[in-house]
Amino acid sequence: MEVDILTYALAALIVLGAYFIRGVSGFGSGLVAVPLLAHLLPLTFVVPLILMTDFAASIALGLHVRQRARWDEIRPLLLFVFAGIIVGTTLLVNVSRTSLLLLLGTLVVIFGLRYWFNLQGSRVISRLWAAPAGLIGGTISALFGTGGPPYVIYLNHRIQQPSELRATFTGLFFFEGLWRIATFLFAGLFHDLALMVATLAALPLVILGLILGDRVHVGLTGTQMQRIIGALLLISGGSLLWKAMG
Repeated sequence: MEVDILTYALAALIVLGAYFIRGVSGFGSGLVAVPLLAHLLPLTFVVPLILMTDFAASIALGLHVRQRARWDEIRPLLLFVFAGIIVGTTLLVNVSRTSLLLLLGTLVVIFGLRYWFNLQGSRVISRLWAAPAGLIGGTISALFGTGGPPYVIYLNHRIQQPSELRATFTGLFFFEGLWRIATFLFAGLFHDLALMVATLAALPLVILGLILGDRVHVGLTGTQMQRIIGALLLISGGSLLWKAMG
């Protein structure tokens, strides 16, 4: 795969920005990185790349937040997340690139509108909603590396304490990433030396973004963060739709 210097530079900025968002909010790296990187590289390269960097980020963040994670909320999700990942991986290796871009762009725009307008309530919902949240999140995660929103919507209605919520995202993404790595290995998506090199090159940017994001997350209100993520998603999702239909 031939990649020029400009593509490398743009990809590096995207990765840095995505993990800055992850450092601030505890999630969102895939939602930001995958749609933007899909303009530069194939999805079958981008999704495994962000999977590996997300997994590394989950380990780094988990070292100092694991005690605040709500494991009682993570466990009911996992079985459904694992099933969704198998479904999504199967689709990733069999569905056409144009169809994937259209679906990804549509989902990102929907999530962007939700974040921009802060369309979420505070009512506690039943744990039965773990089934659709986990299945849909796992499928989207395997397809696009952006499974966070279904988990975020569900857990936002189960956990009220922000620090516990942020830690719980990290714990869930660790186990989800572990299963996605195993599934992608089985599907042959990691049989690419360039992917391994790109992952190693991205790790310093991941660490820098997390550190910067962690330092500023206390200075932003929840509404400000929602608006920033929403604007990024609307721009990246809209551009993907334009590209897929062009």
